[in-house]
This record gives sequence, C-alpha cells and structure tokens, in this order.
Amino acid sequence: MSVRNSKRLPLESLAPYLFTLPATEELLDLKQLFGNENPFELEVGFGKGAFLIEAVPLHPDRNYLGIEIDKGLALYVATRMAKRKLANIKVAHGDAGRLLSQHLPAGSLAAVHVYFPDPWWKKKHRKRRVFNEAFAEQAARVIQPGGYLHIATDVAEYFQVMMGTVAQQPAFQLEDAGREERAEEAKPETNFEKKARKEGRPVWRARAVRR
Repeated sequence: MSVRNSKRLPLESLAPYLFTLPATEELLDLKQLFGNENPFELEVGFGKGAFLIEAVPLHPDRNYLGIEIDKGLALYVATRMAKRKLANIKVAHGDAGRLLSQHLPAGSLAAVHVYFPDPWWKKKHRKRRVFNEAFAEQAARVIQPGGYLHIATDVAEYFQVMMGTVAQQPAFQLEDAGREERAEEAKPETNFEKKARKEGRPVWRARAVRR
C-alpha cells in the first residue's frame, strides 16, 4: 500500500506524535515537549519512518524527534507511531535547516541522524542538498559535547562530499567512517538502506563525535 493510499488516523489522534515549528525564531522547549529530561535525538528526513519505527521502541529511555519536508510522509509516520502507541517520538513537517538554525537550543541533542539524503544528481540542483557547510555548523551547535552525528548513504560521491564537510568543521571528530558490505545485526535500518542491501549495493556510513 502506498503512502497516498494508506489509511491515516484522525488528526486529533495524531496530535501526541506531532510538533510544529514555531512561526517566529522561537526555541523549542524539548523537556516540556516530551515531559521528561531523557536525551534527545533527531532524524533529518525520515521518509517512511523505518529507522524511527525500529529505534524508538528499542530505546524507551531516549526521546526522538523527526523532521521531514513532505507533509504526507510526516502524517503517515505519525499514524504508524500512533498505531504502535509509542510515547518517546515527535515528528514534524518542515525544513530541517530552519529547525536546526532557529528552533533548537545549543547543546540540546545527544545525536543527529542523517540517512540516505537526496543526492540531487544534477549539478545545477546540488545546492538543494541538505548536508552542506551550514548544516554541519548548525549540527555542531545543537549537539552536546560527547554527542554524535550519524551519516549513511549509498552514493559514494555524496559520502565523500559529506566527509569533507565534516572534516572542515573543527567541532567534530570522525570516529568511524567507511564502506559497509553487510548490515549490522539488530541495527535499525531506513527503507532506503533495506532497498540498497536487497539490490546488493554497498552502504557508506560515518559517525562523528562532538568534541
């Protein structure tokens, strides 16, 4: 069943799983949003939500935020969360760059996850890539010292671009980066990662710690 044809729950049922980006440059109070002080993690561009669906119940002691530019996908994933009655997840429709630069307090996140972002193949469209110098700078601002930036893609060229961007950001230190031939056991995967594995394509993954 496609996302467009999937049955969504009424908006009032989805409210506990949704958050809205403020209209002005106002900081979100994450402790108030979740009602606790557990660590906060963010996935940028969660798509159909496969990573979050697996990660959220595995880590009930963490709070997960998700931001997705496609409103339909945000409602679709909120519906999936509501049907599973998961408590430690909030998703929003909106621009990730705006969320990071305007609405998240400095040092508020334990981790940021960026998995299989759109590579925007055409050269004239590459300015639309979510992972750029401004993104890395804002990620460094919102991730607390000792926290992590997690990256994965099946596009080797884009991976090298992202690694170069991270290397230029002095707040990050790469701890692990390279090509994965096979998936790790019991590790949540995105829909794109599952597809890449099924088609026999390698996945490039990196982890950088906030100094």
